[in-house]
Amino acid sequence: MKLKYYITFLLLFCTAALFAQGVRFTASADKKEVGTTEQFELTFTVNANGERFVPPNFDGFLVVAGPNVSQSMSVINGASSSSMAYGYDLVPVKEGTYTIGSASIVVNGKLMKTNPIKIKVIKGTSTAQAAAARQQQQQQMQASGKGVAGGRSKDINRDLYIRAELDKTSAYIGEQLTLSYRLYTRVGLAGNELEKMSDLNGFYSQEIKNMSQTPNWRIVTIKGIKYNVTEIKQNILFPEHAGNITIDPMIMDFVVREQVQSSDPFDNFFGGGAFNDVKYKIKSPAVVVHVKPLPEGTKPASFGGAVGKFTISASVDKTDIKANEPINYKITIKGKGNLKLLKPMAPEFPPDFEKYDPKVADTVVDNESGESGTRVYTYLLIPRHGGSFNIDPIKFSYFDLSNGRYVTQQTKGFAIKVAKGAVENNVTSIGDADKQNVKLLNKDIRYIKTDGSDIAKQSDGLYGSAAYYFLLILGPMLFIGALVFGKVYEMNNSDIVKVKSRKAGKIAAKHLASAKAQLQANNKTAFYENVFKGIYGYLSDKLNIAYADLNREKIATELKARELDEPTINELLETLDLCDIARYAPVSGVSEQQMFDKAKNMINDIEEKI
Repeated sequence: MKLKYYITFLLLFCTAALFAQGVRFTASADKKEVGTTEQFELTFTVNANGERFVPPNFDGFLVVAGPNVSQSMSVINGASSSSMAYGYDLVPVKEGTYTIGSASIVVNGKLMKTNPIKIKVIKGTSTAQAAAARQQQQQQMQASGKGVAGGRSKDINRDLYIRAELDKTSAYIGEQLTLSYRLYTRVGLAGNELEKMSDLNGFYSQEIKNMSQTPNWRIVTIKGIKYNVTEIKQNILFPEHAGNITIDPMIMDFVVREQVQSSDPFDNFFGGGAFNDVKYKIKSPAVVVHVKPLPEGTKPASFGGAVGKFTISASVDKTDIKANEPINYKITIKGKGNLKLLKPMAPEFPPDFEKYDPKVADTVVDNESGESGTRVYTYLLIPRHGGSFNIDPIKFSYFDLSNGRYVTQQTKGFAIKVAKGAVENNVTSIGDADKQNVKLLNKDIRYIKTDGSDIAKQSDGLYGSAAYYFLLILGPMLFIGALVFGKVYEMNNSDIVKVKSRKAGKIAAKHLASAKAQLQANNKTAFYENVFKGIYGYLSDKLNIAYADLNREKIATELKARELDEPTINELLETLDLCDIARYAPVSGVSEQQMFDKAKNMINDIEEKI
C-alpha cells in the first residue's frame, strides 16, 4: 500500500515539475465545426524539445497531409527557448460529433499527453459559405495547391500528394534506413518537374540507382479510397549524429489534366467536353528521425564504426619467399550495413616488412533492403631480410542490430619464411601491388676508365685556406644539424593525438573560412552546416573523440576534465544547440554574423585555456 502512495506522489511531483518549468503540450484545431467536404488543420504544439511523438487515431477522418513538422528557436536577453509543432490536414468522412484522442510526446524523459479535442461534422456547407470558399480557392489556386475545374471546387491535396516514407523512424548512429518518396494520385497527370530535393542534412546518403526509369504503378486502398502509387526516388540513409534529425520536404510541380464540364449532359455522360491543364505545386511533409547513440560502456577498442552484420577474413598469396620479393596480404569484409563508411584498417606487420598504403576495392549493392556486399583491403608487403616472421591476427568489431550488442571477430595469423635474396639485388621503386613493377638496380660497377685521358690536375688555390677548412667542417655540422632536427621532428609528431590536438585550430579555421564565404553568398543552410562541422571537427581533434561519438555529455565531461570553466562550457553547448537547430529551422534573436563571431571566439577561448 505504501508503494502505491509513493508512486502516486512521484507522478504528481514529476507533473508539477514540468508545469513549473512552463512546458506545455497542447492540441488545437483551426475549426471546431466542419462540413463533410471541408478540410481543416489539427496542430499539436510543445514549447520544448520533444522526442518520440505519437499521434492519436484519426477515426472518422481522412488524413490528406501530415505530419507537417516545424521547429523554431528564439534567444531573448541571452535565454533561449524552442518549440515544435506537428500539423495534420484532415477531412471528415461523415456527419457526427467525434472526439480525437490524446497525442503523446517525451520531454526531458517525461511522457506528456494532450487533452482530447471534439470536432462536430455537419452535412455539406451553406450556399453562401460554398460561394465564399470557391472564390477564395480560385484566388489561391497556385499558392495553396487548390484549383477549380468545370465550375466545381477541387482540393488537389485529397487526390494528389507525395509522402516521404521510411522503413523505420528510430535508428542508431550508422544504422541504415531506406527512404522512399512515393506519389499518390487519383487524377490524370500530363507532366511533372522537380523543384527542390530534400537536403538530407545529418545523413550520409546513397541513392538507389537501379530503379526502373518507367514508373511502376500499383493500386493501394487507404481508408476505403483507391490511389495509384509509384516510387519517385529512393535513398539509403546513414545517420551521422544522435538526436532528432528532420528530413525537409521534396517539392514538385505537376500538370493535372482536368475535364471541363459541358453544358450538354450527353457530352458529359459519354466523356465529351474539353480538357484543361492546371499546374500544382506539391510538397511532401517533413519527417523526423530519432537517432540513438551507440552504447559507450561496452564499446571495444577494435570498433571502427561498423553497424550491421559482417564477417572478416584475411589471406596471403605466399608464405615462402625470398628477401625483397613482394607479398599480397588481403583483408576481406563481407556483410550488410555501412560498408562504404568503414574506417581504414590498421593491421600490425613485422618491422622488417616494408608496407605500402592499401588498395581498397568495393563490390557493394544498394537496393530497397539496404547496402550489402564486400570491401577488400590489399596491402603490398616487402620483407627486406631473411628469417621467420609472423603476421598477427587482426580484430574487427561491429554493432549487431539484431541483438543490440557489439560483436568482435578475429582473422587467422600467418607464418612467413623469408630466404636470403641475392646480395646484388636491391629494390628501388614500387608501382602497383604486383612484383612485375619491382625494379632492380644494375648488378655491376660500370665504366671504370683506365686511360686517364680526361684527368686534369686541379688548382691548389683553395687547399689549405680558411675556406677549405670551413667547407671541411660544414658537411659534418650540417649532418649533425639535420640529425637533431629529424629527432625533434619525430618526437613532436610521434604522438598522433597531440598532433591532431595541435592542428585542431587550423582545421577549424578552414571550416569557418568556408562558412564566411557561404555567409557572404547568403546561403544560410550551408553557412550553419559549415559552422557546425567546424566546431564539432575541432572538438573531435582537440579532445581525441571520434566524430561519430561526440555528444553534449561527452563534450562537457572532457572539457571539465581539462579544467575548462563552467561558463565557457555552457556557452559552447548553447552555441552548438543554436547552430544544430538553425540547420533545419529558422532561429530568431541572433544573426548569422553573431553566430559566426560566437563560434570563432569560442574556439579561440578554448585554444588559450587548454
